[in-house]
Amino acid sequence: MNAFKTSIANFRKYQFLLYELVKKNIKLKYRRSYLGILWTLLEPLLVMIVLSVVFGVFFGRDDKQWPVYILTGRLLFSFFSSGTKSALRSVSGNASMIKKVYVPKYMYVLANIISNFVTFLLSLIVLVVVAAVLDVRPTIYLLEAIVPLIIIFIITSGASLILATLNVFFRDIDYIWQVGSMLISYTCAIFYPVERLYKNGYGFVFDLNPIYMCIANFRNTVLYGKPLNMQYTLVSLGLGIFLMLIGILLFYKKQDKFILYL
Repeated sequence: MNAFKTSIANFRKYQFLLYELVKKNIKLKYRRSYLGILWTLLEPLLVMIVLSVVFGVFFGRDDKQWPVYILTGRLLFSFFSSGTKSALRSVSGNASMIKKVYVPKYMYVLANIISNFVTFLLSLIVLVVVAAVLDVRPTIYLLEAIVPLIIIFIITSGASLILATLNVFFRDIDYIWQVGSMLISYTCAIFYPVERLYKNGYGFVFDLNPIYMCIANFRNTVLYGKPLNMQYTLVSLGLGIFLMLIGILLFYKKQDKFILYL
């Protein structure tokens, strides 16, 4: 209990720094960019158009709301992917600062996750506009959309703490995760319907993937006007909390040795 209180007090002491790190990350992301933060809106829109045309023809989808299906999956997975990739390098990338000034090292990881989450929230503007244009009407279940967003934030945070810790000791983790992230994307049904895989007996791929569960629940509330799938909600939340606990324990156990490998 005392350790928990100390951690909370320490976080409050440095929360101003967290704010500054988040602000710095967002500024650096769009430094020397003419489009700036506008690219956050254009990029998912352009990708959605390409994927809608290519895979809409490939799968024979004539549903006019198919682009919203793609966009919901693309946006959530992009947050997970970009959040983990940037957080993975957050400790090793701030080696010079860590060696000079004491700052709780998890602040660097958390700052990268939050800055990517802020960018993700801004990109939801595109989803709102596209959904309105394609006549996707909001229902009362739209209020539940916050649940999968919170869960995917927890999952991303847990995975990021694990990856950031491992990357300090094994720099090849960066390259391995690029491949791993790509493989995960193919199991998230971003640009293809899941019905075919269930019919062919491969539905277990989705039932074991917490990222897909968050995407499916987000689609339920935003696109289909349906309540959350409670099984997906509980399983993804449980896996997210498990990853978070593992990440916290691993990070705190190894953080004192970071300085020797940076």
